[in-house]
Amino acid sequence: MDAKPAVVVRYIVDDVPAALQFYMKHFGFTLHQDTSPAFAAIDRGPMRLLLSNKTSAGAKAMPDGRAQVPGGWSRFQIHVTDLKAEVERLKKAGCKFRNEIVEGKGGAQILLDDPSGNIVELFQPAAH
Repeated sequence: MDAKPAVVVRYIVDDVPAALQFYMKHFGFTLHQDTSPAFAAIDRGPMRLLLSNKTSAGAKAMPDGRAQVPGGWSRFQIHVTDLKAEVERLKKAGCKFRNEIVEGKGGAQILLDDPSGNIVELFQPAAH
């Protein structure tokens, strides 16, 4: 029996296979379930990321007609040990960033888009 993930996040995506490739290639997610083109589930540590396109049950329109669409500002965070090196690696791979590295008291962060425009936040905690 599969271990229950500690956190489950659902992203609405335009292209499930493209999203699978993006997260598995760049961030080391592993495949849990693939029923492309409508749905896939991938894991990274205690997190399960559900990828649903508009034909999956998890992305159906609301009763008032509002569509569930990719994008927005909600996101999950991946901790890294060398943010500048990760940004360079991902830029070389063609990944698109929304901003430059922002530094604060708690650490440094940057936002990048997945192929559908959903955000991934890369975060390097401050050394204490």
